[in-house]
Amino acid sequence: MVRMKNMCAILGSPPHTTPRRWYCSGGWERATLSPSQRTDPAVQSLCGLFRREERVQGSSEGPASEGAQESRQGAGARGRAKGCETLPAARRPGSPPSRGRGGTHGHPEEARVSTCPRGAQALLPPRPVSRPGSLPRRQLSPMEPAGKDAGGSSEPPLRSPAGSMALAAPLLLPSLLLLLGRPGLGAPGQGAGTWSHFARLPYPQDQLFLHDTFPDGFLWGAGSAAYQTEGGWRQGGKGASVWDTFAHRLATPPESSPTGPVGGDVSSDSYNNLFRDAEGLRRLGVSHYRFSLSWARLMPNGTAPPNLAGLAHYGRLLALLRELGVEPVVTLYHWDLPQALQDAFGGWASPVLPRLFRDYAELCFRYFGGQVRYWLTMDNPYVVAWHGYGTGRLPPGVRGGPRLGYLAAHHLLQAHAKVWHLYNDHFRPAQRGKVSIALSSHWIKPQRMTEKNIKECQKSLDFVLGWFAKPIFIDGDYPESMRSYLSSLLPEFSEAEKKYIKATADFFALSFGATLSFQLLDSHMKFQQLESISLRQLLYWIKSEYNNPQIFLVENSWFVSGTTKRDDAKYIYYLKKFIMETLKAIRYDGVNVFGYTVWSLLDGFEWHRGYSIRRGLFYVDFQSHDKKLVPKSSVLFYQKLIEKNGFPPLPENQPIEGIFPCGFAWGIVDNYIQVDTTPAQFLDSSVYVWDVHQTKKLIKVDGVYTSKRKHHCVDFAAIRLQISLLEEMHITHFHFSLKWSLILPLGNLSLINHTLVHYYQCFASELLRVNITPVVALWQPMIENQELPVSLAKYGAWENTETIQAFVEYARFCFTSLGDHVKFWITMNEPSVKNLTYTAGHNLLKAHAKVWHMYDKEFRRSQKGKISIALQADWVEPACPFSRNDQEVADRILEFDIGWLAEPIFGSGDYPGVMRAWLHRMNSGDLYNFHLPYFSEDEKKLIQGSFDFFALSHYTTTLVGSEKEDAVKYDHYLEVQMINDITWLHSPSRAAVVPWGLRKLLKWVKSKYGDVPIYVMANGIDDGQNMVHDKLRVYYIQNYINEALKAYTLDSVNLQGYFIYSFNDKTAPKYGLYSYVANQYQPKPSLKHYREIIDNNGFPGPETPELLCPEEVASCPECHFFRTRKSLLAFISFIFVAFIAAIFFITYFSKRAERRYK
Repeated sequence: MVRMKNMCAILGSPPHTTPRRWYCSGGWERATLSPSQRTDPAVQSLCGLFRREERVQGSSEGPASEGAQESRQGAGARGRAKGCETLPAARRPGSPPSRGRGGTHGHPEEARVSTCPRGAQALLPPRPVSRPGSLPRRQLSPMEPAGKDAGGSSEPPLRSPAGSMALAAPLLLPSLLLLLGRPGLGAPGQGAGTWSHFARLPYPQDQLFLHDTFPDGFLWGAGSAAYQTEGGWRQGGKGASVWDTFAHRLATPPESSPTGPVGGDVSSDSYNNLFRDAEGLRRLGVSHYRFSLSWARLMPNGTAPPNLAGLAHYGRLLALLRELGVEPVVTLYHWDLPQALQDAFGGWASPVLPRLFRDYAELCFRYFGGQVRYWLTMDNPYVVAWHGYGTGRLPPGVRGGPRLGYLAAHHLLQAHAKVWHLYNDHFRPAQRGKVSIALSSHWIKPQRMTEKNIKECQKSLDFVLGWFAKPIFIDGDYPESMRSYLSSLLPEFSEAEKKYIKATADFFALSFGATLSFQLLDSHMKFQQLESISLRQLLYWIKSEYNNPQIFLVENSWFVSGTTKRDDAKYIYYLKKFIMETLKAIRYDGVNVFGYTVWSLLDGFEWHRGYSIRRGLFYVDFQSHDKKLVPKSSVLFYQKLIEKNGFPPLPENQPIEGIFPCGFAWGIVDNYIQVDTTPAQFLDSSVYVWDVHQTKKLIKVDGVYTSKRKHHCVDFAAIRLQISLLEEMHITHFHFSLKWSLILPLGNLSLINHTLVHYYQCFASELLRVNITPVVALWQPMIENQELPVSLAKYGAWENTETIQAFVEYARFCFTSLGDHVKFWITMNEPSVKNLTYTAGHNLLKAHAKVWHMYDKEFRRSQKGKISIALQADWVEPACPFSRNDQEVADRILEFDIGWLAEPIFGSGDYPGVMRAWLHRMNSGDLYNFHLPYFSEDEKKLIQGSFDFFALSHYTTTLVGSEKEDAVKYDHYLEVQMINDITWLHSPSRAAVVPWGLRKLLKWVKSKYGDVPIYVMANGIDDGQNMVHDKLRVYYIQNYINEALKAYTLDSVNLQGYFIYSFNDKTAPKYGLYSYVANQYQPKPSLKHYREIIDNNGFPGPETPELLCPEEVASCPECHFFRTRKSLLAFISFIFVAFIAAIFFITYFSKRAERRYK
């Protein structure tokens, strides 16, 4: 708070002189205030404050030393009775320190002046009024220091690392209440159990998205930093900061001029747009706003006198926040050290800086403290010390090496402790606020889970976060790993300094995200381990390492490209990940997190990365004059998240109970069955002699042969094994593909592999024998020659129209040879549109249609089968659900990926209109020349309706956006950016597990093509070498089938069957429900789970009505002769029975006659 009689001391008036300085009483100093600021009511009001009444009266003892026991118990006590306090006497950088006359102890450079107005009351800025949406009025928590009376002081002498020591004053022992109120002391090193703890968590349950809300009263906010967004570097009397100097030096090499924005000179221009920023906060609905005060704006030279315009500016900002009901979270120092202090003292390398920082903090506490309840002394001291004074990567750019970096950190810790004690001793009782320091950290994971690697990970966190956190939250000293590793490089704290620094934080303020992670973390501080972005594990580590402190996330987010404007999908999904991990840390791990701050409110200057990236929720055009805030998609995401206080469960996210209809096809897929035509030993016509005396072996007798017998299906041992494995699964259908290239090696009927055809016949008949329906695809593309006969692959493959007729002849042969056994045909299975040219796709469609019509006319009546095409159909979701542009991109990709082949068959008979329009647009730009062929009217009629059902293969879901973000994942042809939602589960091959994507796809097919029967012909996920990953497949099967059930029961999709991919690991490595190791098939746990679902026909619940289905028996091709000759069979049966009866009676009566004769 600012007292009328204290302002002269704050502004640097010498004691015993009138406070009517020339800039308040006389004319305005043009160098200090601009004409517009001279008329600003806030500035005029502030100067009116200085014009009030009398001169400052010093005490009879003169300025008292802060540390003197006599002053605290004598004059200081009398001053407290009158409501008086003490302030540091002002001096400029470089001036000699003054020693007070009231004592010889304490810090001589911190002489104080008495500020006891005669009977005057303190003039306090109004306290913020609680409004709807604002934070509840604060109560002291068990974690908060209770504070001392205003006159007490617990500040010990802080010695410089160089060895110079100020005279120490006797210290007052802290009260018991204060000791109990401070954070409890934990034992460092307990965080080392974090890595093993998370390695033991159940997979994949622990990685699933958590639909839940945050605790009531959780704080949601946004943040910014003065240099990043404020601009106005020459306005309002602001002094230069080290960042101003650094940015100008980088932006303007000799004999050149800057061509774009220079550093933070203007940036987002928040200095001149307070109402604009306030409107952005109102739109978000945040509970708090974190911002930093510019030391160089409040004290242009780093010391008194302060800048009236700067005080007025932040006063206006706080008034706006009070009107909005938004709680300010204020950072005193966010890297922008006044250049004057760097020039005069060498910045944080000097032991003088902690005292100067304390003086600056006192100004802020006195003037703004009545409106601020959360203070942060400084942000990320690791970056300031290490890169500002060690590596020189950041301002002030001093390349002093590790020793100077550690020295600067030493002074930063001392400065923080001074400010905390200042607030605790003088301001807490009245202002009842909290003070902490914003510490930034990365996360690290071991390359392998070994004890040595875990120790290295612990060391990495010690060297970055523990460097500052352990002295403050544990014992006042650096981590032991740093002490042993760095030896003499690390400065020493005295025992008094350790006690002084220990427990100087009312909560743990954590910064985590793009500023440090993967950017400003030196590689050697990783200790050869792997950097990660797991916020949840870091929160758990802090809880374990520092005795479960209250944690306030004061900065968190990621970044997008500097070219991204509105649709910042990448930013949204990182934000979603971090907030989800925070929620899990609270709900699962018991971490005490009470607030979250997204970084940042608006785009700004991003430190060493300049304007190449953006981190704001609101877009700012830095080249524009008005600097309007344009809401990005992330604004809507964050706004809704705040409204819901997290991710509450939604009905569509919950599993349902129910069963599928009778006759539902439960199947499994094997792209190509294991073909082994090795003849059985019974087919060998040779004669052998067993040598029982010597070799004990069979010896072939040359020239002696037996008659050969016909081949039988039982001769194929491989078939029996596969059929037995399939039987064990309880499936009703088995889907596999024929090999065109092996059946007709020359591509025509001149050469037929009859042995292979017989194998397929046997396999299909054996399936029917065990009541499994074979589902057979005529052709499935593979890498080698697209699985076409070599003669066709050599001459253009599907781009050659002759392939169409060759496919028709091949299909006729298959229908003829296998049609009695196969009633479920697929013409083409999963033709890859990614590898098809438009001409090839054109011919492929015509080939399919001709084969369908051939089957329909020539084979359907006798074979009574059905036939269609199977398309790969992964779902495509707009990355930004609120973006019309992203929705258009998603619709376009669906038409190119699915509609290209589906629309001619299941729809209009022609290609999708969206597809033609897009290609026309692209071709008109002279960048591309892609020709999409046209169908004749006859061809349209031929192709349209050439289906019996819609067969699709679905594996995953893809996110797409319109904004170019990552060149590697950007498709220039379709102008689409592939996005990854990092909160999704992923398989070892990085396939996303998104069950709801299947339901959306099925609904889309129904909406596009009507109530067509649909079969999911393939759906599966890969696993790793470790069997633990089969748990992912169990989850995948359970949830994908449940989403299919939702589509059937809730969306009325005509779903007829579901097939899992794949049969075994031998033919589809990592995808099988059977593993294949050492020539043995072993069922995986997922097989048992799938079998249970099949047996239950879905997910029946207690209220699910029982469905009685007639038992289905698969058709028997060999029984066709008897089914068509039932009358003949009846007559023969009658004759046979009559014959038996006649024999019986003849025998019976013969025996009776013989007995009678005797």
